[in-house]
Formats: sequence, structure tokens, C-alpha cells
Amino acid sequence: MTRLQRTLADVSEESSDNGRIGIVGGSVGYPNQPALVGMAALRTGSDHVRTLVAADTYPVVAGHSPNLLVSSYRGDHFGDAAVERAMELEEWADALVIGPGLVDADEGAVRETVSGADVPVVVDALAIEPGLEADLSNAILTPSSREVDPIREEYGSLEAFTGETGAVIALTGDVDEIVADGERRTNETGTTALAVAGTGDTLTGIVASLLGQGTDRTDAAELGVWALGKAGELATADRGPGLVATDVIDRIPDTIR
Repeated sequence: MTRLQRTLADVSEESSDNGRIGIVGGSVGYPNQPALVGMAALRTGSDHVRTLVAADTYPVVAGHSPNLLVSSYRGDHFGDAAVERAMELEEWADALVIGPGLVDADEGAVRETVSGADVPVVVDALAIEPGLEADLSNAILTPSSREVDPIREEYGSLEAFTGETGAVIALTGDVDEIVADGERRTNETGTTALAVAGTGDTLTGIVASLLGQGTDRTDAAELGVWALGKAGELATADRGPGLVATDVIDRIPDTIR
């Protein structure tokens, strides 16, 4: 049995506490992203998922699923006044996500949230660039191939970035890669159908759930990318070219089993 298989077996065992996940994200232009992250976390086994969104976005996110808990902050973007709400969410959670759909967020507020978290943090999408100046020693970054340029521009390479900051990277693209402690690994699962919108949010939810269940950051990144690819393979076999992100989310439990 490989190390990943042993980790997956640990995740699939029944537990009385599979963790709580907090998600800071969403905007009027991208209201669905935190809900996709949340549903992926629930399908990966998390007991509770709570999203924190701007008040204008609340009705859309809250209407996605009765399984999601949803809170809001005042205003139409994530700024200094919302950081306190994010820190309250972090105190409740076993792992925190920030960034999916988080348009026009104040960069200082993003950095303060990431640096102030005592639980593992998944820094995703629009929080990645401002988050580069935060304390990332307890973070996983989940960029797509289109979101990784700021890291390379500032640090020269992903290996150098992880070596200097202690962060872990789960990079999705033509070839999915995991970078940690200055070393790079590639993932073998997946399908070209995973280029569809929302699968990056799905990965973020899987990784966050694994962190909330106590999985080591490097293992969570590697297993998360593997599970996304395998769930994508199963969903593609069902749906073919009509695959959408929610199809992949629905196959996560089958992947874990």
C-alpha cells in the first residue's frame, strides 16, 4: 500500500469529528465559488462548512444548498471591517479558505486574515497575489496555471517560494503538480474535462477538508490533487463532454471509498 493509499484509508475511516471548514470568498460577479468549495469539502467528509460572504452575495450562496452554513459581513467587498468576522470564523474552524471569487478584496485585509489564522489556511484564486506578503508557513496555495505567475515573478521558481516561505503549492494545469519544501511532484490522475469552470474550487474544498480532518499539509495537497483527478475520471465516464464541476463533486465520496 502506498503512502497516499494509507492516507486515503485514514480519511475514509469513520470518525466522531471530521472537522469544520470556514470559507471567505464570493462577490456579486462570482457568487458561486464559495458554495462549490463548501460542497466539495462536505463531500470529502467535513462535518460542518460555513461560508462568509458580502451581504449582497448572501442570498445566492445561502440558496445553493441547505447543507451549507452561511454568514455575511457588511459592505460589498472584503475590507478591514470584515477581518474581525473572518477571525471569528477562523476561531470556529479547523481549517480556513480565503480567496474563491473574492473580487476587489482589500490586499491588507487578505494578508491580515492569512497571517492571523492559527489553523491551516488554503489561499486560493484572488487571494494568492496579496497573500504572498503574509505568513504562509501554515498555508497551502491552490493556483491554476493562470494564477501562478506572481509567485514566479517574485521568487523565481515555485521551489524557491516553498523553500523560503514554508508554504505548500497544489498547482492545477495540463499537468497537476505539488510543490513543497523546495521539491516538485507530479500527479497522474485526471482528464482534460477537468478544465471546466469550478474544478479549481472543487480542489480547494477537498484540500481544506483534508486539512480540517488533521491531514499534514503536503499530504493534503498531494491527496487532494489525486482525488480531484480520480473523481474527474469517474465523472467523465458518466457524463462525457457534458461534465460540470458539480458532477465531479458528486463523485468525491466514491473516490474516497
